[in-house]
Amino acid sequence: MTEIVFLVEEDADGGYNARALSESVVTQAETFEELRERVRDAVRCHFPEEQSRPKLIRLHFVRDEVFAA
Repeated sequence: MTEIVFLVEEDADGGYNARALSESVVTQAETFEELRERVRDAVRCHFPEEQSRPKLIRLHFVRDEVFAA
């Protein structure tokens, strides 16, 4: 695997939630900078051997917006 993709959403209580689309990796953080570090750390923990670890991490942001018609 050369890349792992995370779906990133804003949490209703503030901060961000991130979950990998192809693996069981989930993390959360209060700020975007903190989220980047936590995602990187979660990937390192999930793939302890460097040769099996993805080389790229992609953060895909999803934002829902609801408003009255």
